[in-house]
Amino acid sequence: MIPNRSVTLDPHDRRILLNTCYGHFMSHFNMLVFPALVLPLMARLDMQMAQVLSLSFWMYLLFGLTALVWGLLADRFGARVLLFLFFLGSGFSSVVAALWLDSPLILRSALAALGFFSGIYHPAGLGLISKEMSRVSIGMGYNGMFGNLGLAMAPLLTGIINWLWGPAAAYLCLGGLNLGGAVLMMARPVPESGTAAAKDTGSGNGILGAFVILLAAMMLGGIVYRGATVILPAYFELRTPLLYHWLDGVTRGAFSQNLVATTITSLIFLIGVVGQFSGGRCAHRYDPGISYLVFFGTAGLAAFCMALAQDLLLVGLAVVFFFFLLGMQPIENTLVARFAPKRFHHSAFGAKFVLTFGVGALAVKGVAVIETGYGIETIFICLAFVAAVALGFIGWLIVERSKRDAAGGGISADVQLPSAKA
Repeated sequence: MIPNRSVTLDPHDRRILLNTCYGHFMSHFNMLVFPALVLPLMARLDMQMAQVLSLSFWMYLLFGLTALVWGLLADRFGARVLLFLFFLGSGFSSVVAALWLDSPLILRSALAALGFFSGIYHPAGLGLISKEMSRVSIGMGYNGMFGNLGLAMAPLLTGIINWLWGPAAAYLCLGGLNLGGAVLMMARPVPESGTAAAKDTGSGNGILGAFVILLAAMMLGGIVYRGATVILPAYFELRTPLLYHWLDGVTRGAFSQNLVATTITSLIFLIGVVGQFSGGRCAHRYDPGISYLVFFGTAGLAAFCMALAQDLLLVGLAVVFFFFLLGMQPIENTLVARFAPKRFHHSAFGAKFVLTFGVGALAVKGVAVIETGYGIETIFICLAFVAAVALGFIGWLIVERSKRDAAGGGISADVQLPSAKA
């Protein structure tokens, strides 16, 4: 059967995306406020960069480590209640961070709580899309775009707010944005029929061996993602001196170096929105495994080159790196929906994000060690090496899936789900 290539979304699907897209926006926004404040916090708290980075370790660790538990709870109780808890918990954690910003102990605890509640979104929200939407790849693509908007807007808005009012105001605004998501859910409730989760059909029974290989590749991708995002604003601030001096002369010193670096970071993540959409379309129209290999390989090569570049060349390479690094995420999510049984989709996404964000949080420690011992540019050489190892797992995944296809077990290019409205 030729798979349906229509990208039209009906009102049911649009209601799901309204809530999940804002949730995806906020889950990444929550995690990207801190990197934009690393250097301002160094000055405010009188701490070294490695010490400031360590304040965020438990936030990033819990963001991923709790994902499997949240996935199991979503499979048991549904996504709606957990998404509401995500917005409330993240909102109050952000307010605590704002009020006690000058206490490293309380700040570390508040950031840990922010990561704990933000970890709800991916297993709950992506599982909801994979169960309830009829065009999974397209839904993942749109959802990924809004997650990337969160990545893009967090450094920009945080940089502006810090420039105007300081880092405490940045976390206070973050609390308001999260609580706004709870209001949205009350005004436009998430439709959750549970029909798609009730039983497995056809190709949705999953391929366990391929899923395990995919988990290994995604874990390495999580290390690359977290390592790059946590250091990028500071990397730009230190590695674009000529660009900053030129802008400083043009604007007559109107903007701080931190604001310039965070603005560049936001623009790069904003361009990554196109990468997310492109990744979703590639997974919908072409072989997701091959698309995954191409996107990941290109990102790894760009990461290596970023270690050698400065100023405008560095910015251009960063655009390429994040276009493909972020573009591969909807491809990954399509593969998860393909290889995992439908009734365990929330748990499957939970397993993914335990590895990608939980194990990936170790990159925060790794970045601090590498920066201290070998210099900040060495970080991207190490990330390129991790990407090369991941390519080996992706190649293995393609081979294993090809063997299944040759044996008559292949499945269509997109994930076909029963109608949630039936």
